[in-house]
Amino acid sequence: MSGRIPDDFIDAVLARTDIAEVIGARVPLRRSGRELSGRCPFHEEKTPSFTVSPQKQFYHCFGCGAHGSAIGFLMALDRLDFREAVTELAQRAGMTLPTDVDTPQAPSGPPLAPLYEVLAAASAFYQKQLRQHPAAGAAIDYLKQRGLDGTTAARFHMGFAADEWDNLKRALAPRYGEDLLRRAGLLTGDDERRGYDRFRGRILFPIEDRRGRVIGFGGRIIGTGEPKYLNSPETPVFHKGRELYGLPNVLAHARQPDALLVVEGYMDVVMLAQHGIDTAVAVLGTALTADHLKTAFRLTPRVILCFDGDNAGRRAAERAVDTALPELTDGRELRLLFLPQGDDPDSLVRRVGKEAFLALARDAVPVSHYLLRRLQDEVDLGSAEGRARLSALAKPQLEKLPAGTFRDLLADEIGRLVGRSLPARAPQGRPQPPRKTPGTPRPSLIRRAILLLAHYPQLAAELGAPEALETISRPGIDLLCRLIRTVAGMSQPRLDRLIELWRDSDDGTVLSRILAGSELVPDTPADAGAELRQIAARLRSQTQRTELGALLRDAAPSRLNPQQKAEVLALLKPQRKTPT
Repeated sequence: MSGRIPDDFIDAVLARTDIAEVIGARVPLRRSGRELSGRCPFHEEKTPSFTVSPQKQFYHCFGCGAHGSAIGFLMALDRLDFREAVTELAQRAGMTLPTDVDTPQAPSGPPLAPLYEVLAAASAFYQKQLRQHPAAGAAIDYLKQRGLDGTTAARFHMGFAADEWDNLKRALAPRYGEDLLRRAGLLTGDDERRGYDRFRGRILFPIEDRRGRVIGFGGRIIGTGEPKYLNSPETPVFHKGRELYGLPNVLAHARQPDALLVVEGYMDVVMLAQHGIDTAVAVLGTALTADHLKTAFRLTPRVILCFDGDNAGRRAAERAVDTALPELTDGRELRLLFLPQGDDPDSLVRRVGKEAFLALARDAVPVSHYLLRRLQDEVDLGSAEGRARLSALAKPQLEKLPAGTFRDLLADEIGRLVGRSLPARAPQGRPQPPRKTPGTPRPSLIRRAILLLAHYPQLAAELGAPEALETISRPGIDLLCRLIRTVAGMSQPRLDRLIELWRDSDDGTVLSRILAGSELVPDTPADAGAELRQIAARLRSQTQRTELGALLRDAAPSRLNPQQKAEVLALLKPQRKTPT
């Protein structure tokens, strides 16, 4: 399917990736027997509990439970999405994504490295212009009037584009060529043979991705003129509906911030940082998108959206909430901060200071309170008609929310206002009765088999054919059988490949919980195989006891026919040999 990275390509990327090299470049590791160990990058610890297995291409922390493949490590540490992580590992391995995979970086087209290089050169040029160009005084005066100091301007790599048609072009075109400058969004003009600088007479804010690479620019005009703010156009590396300005600054101060403050403008981010608030990012002159929220929630479970207190701010909040509802899975918290009328974050933090601003942020309105208030304002709860209308208005809002506790609790709140129970979502067909599971010995036997087989998938044959296991009535047996069949279909069974094959599936979620535990596994395949054989023998023994019990329930021993007696004897024979 176009747009989806094929499983065999992911498998090939992992086959060419050494997880020890990927993690060792970011975390100091020391040899510890067959594995490598170090301090976990995902939580604070004094005694190393983070291990990397070159044999299994798998990392695991016994302290916080973090675990996964090289892909998962990049996703967790660098806040990359799945596609970005696969793309980065592919580039490290000298591979190019298939041409039918739609990616933001368009790997099937021209290479992206020259784009990043020319954008970095443009940023350095603009920064130098702010310091040295004869006309930069007006830009410096404007920044001083806004209260910005030179240290903060340098920290955010701010620059200046003189009001000249070809200032940047003359500086960079001899080295990079006009075609690359145009591809990077630095030149414009209808006639490709006579391109001119896109940014002129503006203060420039370099837009950087989470890795600190310049991907575009935002320019604020000096004096009067339209548009007040001008962004880079869409390019192979810049998509304004996905990017958040200020991410590198946030990550430089906290890899896992407690909360993220989403504001509207570049100067809001810069001035908040100058006042010691380094958790702010800005959308790039566009409305908040689902991609913005996905990026924010990869950084932190708590996001605060900041709005002006006027009518325009209220309308923006309504649109933002409607966009946000499908992203509010359990564990995510969204709040709305409405500023005093006439203020934006820049003016407010300069007027009241850091502590007062943070106090306002702590009192931001939970999205559930905002949504309930918005619904109540549209109806008269004192009448039956008003309560019925509230129920009708709430239903589509609830259906936008992902299934989970948050949606159920919000439905309960609305139900109390309406005066009756309100379903969180319309029923989707007839509910299935819960599967009955007969009383069996403790379920850890199946869990242990899944854990061992995940770590040593090449040992699946030790458990026997899945068809024989399916007769066992124990929690988790279905998952174990699916695991055996999945491993049988893998060309090179390995834990990291299994994790990625099952990523974002229900089975993958259960497997992740099992892998996150602190259970130890044998160091060698031989020891793991011996334990799996013991588990298989115990499972067979339990199956035989179940079958024997079923036969004896059907009739008294004296009434068994010859065939049934033979089956009983056959089942009893291994029972005497296998200890229980």
